[in-house]
Amino acid sequence: MMTRKPGHRRRPEARPDEILDAALFVFVEAGFSAAKMDIIARQAGVSKGALYLYFDSKEAMLRALIERSVGKVAKSLSQKVNASLNDDPVQTCRTLFRALFVALSDPAINAAPRLVFSEAGRFPEMAKFYRENVIDIARQALTRLIDMGGRQGVFRAMDVDAVMRCVMGPALANMMLTTVFVQPGDTVVDPLKMADEISDIMLNGLRPRAGDSL
Repeated sequence: MMTRKPGHRRRPEARPDEILDAALFVFVEAGFSAAKMDIIARQAGVSKGALYLYFDSKEAMLRALIERSVGKVAKSLSQKVNASLNDDPVQTCRTLFRALFVALSDPAINAAPRLVFSEAGRFPEMAKFYRENVIDIARQALTRLIDMGGRQGVFRAMDVDAVMRCVMGPALANMMLTTVFVQPGDTVVDPLKMADEISDIMLNGLRPRAGDSL
């Protein structure tokens, strides 16, 4: 939950990141559809005209928020895969799962995907942007990792899209259960422990079975 108070005054020369902080607050509190540029400007402590010097629309703000949160996570995971192509693919999977679950437990990161999921039907161009700048990057990284494990004989032949769903499903479910659907009294979930449990389930499914041709 964002805790910044509405009406907080920013210095006149507020930078783009500070304007994005204000936009995120307004999007979360009011919803993306209902958010207005003048309200975001007031939250950022700048004039509406100054706001347009950086962003020409709230859609541009949401794209920037995606890029600096989950987009950055997707690129970071891709870089980790590239740096680990000669390493143990099983350990790389575990490391990536941990990084993913921790990242999606951060309110500053999970707010953007939650906004996209809730508004994608009304703003299909946002869904397309998210697909290209988050999901496709993650899929390409996962493909390289699965191929690496296959060449080393530690993973069996698998459909990458099926593996992608096995990875992202639990990660997104954990994000939603600890944000949107969380209830008072719920046990606090340790993202690292959850990542280890899920990766054990997935990695056992990826291991070669008797009779598999590698």
